[in-house]
Amino acid sequence: MANTYEDRMIRVLDYIFDNPTGDLSLDALADVAAMSRFHWHRVFVAMTGETCAQAVRRVRLARGAGMLVQTDDRIEDIAKNVGYGSIQAFSRAFRAAYGVAPDQFRQRGDMRSPLLKPNVGDYPMFPVEITQTPACKLVGVPHTGNYLEIGKAFDRVTAVIAARNLWPDVRGMGGLYYDDPASVDEASLRSFAGLYLADGAAAPDGLELRDAPSGKMVVMHYKGPYAGLAAAYQYLFGVWLPQSGEEIADAPALEVYLNNPRDTAPDELLTDVSIQLK
Repeated sequence: MANTYEDRMIRVLDYIFDNPTGDLSLDALADVAAMSRFHWHRVFVAMTGETCAQAVRRVRLARGAGMLVQTDDRIEDIAKNVGYGSIQAFSRAFRAAYGVAPDQFRQRGDMRSPLLKPNVGDYPMFPVEITQTPACKLVGVPHTGNYLEIGKAFDRVTAVIAARNLWPDVRGMGGLYYDDPASVDEASLRSFAGLYLADGAAAPDGLELRDAPSGKMVVMHYKGPYAGLAAAYQYLFGVWLPQSGEEIADAPALEVYLNNPRDTAPDELLTDVSIQLK
């Protein structure tokens, strides 16, 4: 029976991510789950910690934030593309979640990737340290495509963990990123959404195990919306690395997420970006 609810949860979360402009009402999502409206909502809240309406708003606004940073599309068009009937409704919801209006978010320097050849002072700066990281593994699922869409994969992993009552074994959340978005087509970008499990905990069936980078690592501490991580990477590779005297190893980037976007304001999200060094 647990797997039945797990399958239903994954089906609904996938539907939300894949249909941001569609009917995402409670009745529609209950139909996707093949459960009654009343019972489905109780199951969803108990398993995810958020209401269906909160999940829909989170997914739509995160996609909108990414489009504000990654494209020059008109805000009116972005609002429609993420399921809002008007720019006014989108702006109200966006300001409530992100603390600023969409146009202000787009203009904020720390939310934009710098030009290819900026002056050093044009880069936002982030705290960086070198540390030793022990070997560890992530359990999760792969994702292919826009890195800002990896939330769909993370929601799939957390649905499995919730359905099987494995949260006591979870010690953290991390993502592996294998490709450079500047040199690989967006549709081909490879990443992995995973969780750290307690020592000795078994990997759940249906999830994969991946080795996380370890050993000598440079760790950059980033605070803010995930849509702003592109600028943080530009600083790490464009300013810190050339001045550091260090060389990077042939390993994926590791992002460790220190708090939860379901209950944390975007400006308060904490992410450690780790790159393995030689």
